Amino acid sequence: MRSARRTQLLRELEHLGRVAIFGTLSETYRTCGQPGCRCHHGGPKHGPHLQVSYRGPAGKTTGYHVPQTLAPAVREGAAAWQRLLEVARELAELNREQLWAAHRKASARR
Repeated sequence: MRSARRTQLLRELEHLGRVAIFGTLSETYRTCGQPGCRCHHGGPKHGPHLQVSYRGPAGKTTGYHVPQTLAPAVREGAAAWQRLLEVARELAELNREQLWAAHRKASARR
């Protein structure tokens, strides 16, 4: 049973690795520079403007703006990144269980 789950997780990991985008996605809504615009007079602000943020190689948070045309793909990629982390954790737990089971079996033979 664990072998089947491992195979399933590895397949999912392969798929996620093709679309995952590292970082956290955030949305902002802004007012524009035109004083007469609705966004300055109680109307809805402009947006959503998407931003991906992540910790760069030096350990500092950095990010980039996402063009609206790429928003659906980036949303999918950011969600895939989160799922990829969940799958990796589950695989790590299966690995730990397998290692401990092998250790108990070897200890019982001694």
